[in-house]
Amino acid sequence: MITLKATHIVNSFIKLNNKVNFSTGRNLREKWDIITAVCLERKPIIVPEMNKLEKEFSDYLANLELNNSLKNDFELRNEAEQKQLEILKSGAGDIDGEVTLKQTAQDLIDACREEAAKFKLASCTTADDKTNNIKSLNRKLSKHLVLLTNQKIGNKTYYLLPQGERQEGESLRQAAERILKDQCGDGLQALVYSNAPAGFYKYKYPKSVREKGSTGAKVFHHSVIYIMKINSANLENS
Repeated sequence: MITLKATHIVNSFIKLNNKVNFSTGRNLREKWDIITAVCLERKPIIVPEMNKLEKEFSDYLANLELNNSLKNDFELRNEAEQKQLEILKSGAGDIDGEVTLKQTAQDLIDACREEAAKFKLASCTTADDKTNNIKSLNRKLSKHLVLLTNQKIGNKTYYLLPQGERQEGESLRQAAERILKDQCGDGLQALVYSNAPAGFYKYKYPKSVREKGSTGAKVFHHSVIYIMKINSANLENS
């Protein structure tokens, strides 16, 4: 019985191994294009507006710091001057003549408040926001922007990250830098975060494309941060 059981286990293992080899062989026969994609990101330029919870917590921290912190020299000076003013009003005691001759701390506070009242905050909504100019970087100042380009796959077009096939002898980073230059021009100032890709995904081509050879694309994408002004004339297909 032990011999029969061992034979059964061996036969099961051989059948499983044959299935694995068959599946592996089929995958090896499939041709996949190696694609390098670039995730070019413009970071927020201004701080996003706080929501209600964030505002309440910010006010709580500010009040906690104010109540627990020591007074600075300016606050001590203002208190001393207020005491001198009370003495002056009451007509009792000696007055520090030096204090009464110079500009008081309260005068400085009033002048700063008057100057601050004249200051007007600029609008966070730009002209390109109003016209919905999606090719401009001067918009959505508090949000992340990612570059997408219009690309044709089969008979359809899709908005995808800038991408292209890796050429023979290129590293993935070199391919990413070449694709950036080809699609955005020499004027782009950007920083590639790493030699290694930040992510990977794969997809199959439409049936009409698969019949011509490649099954699909294996896409390795690099994260890139935008640094300086980019010429939007180079993004006509974006």
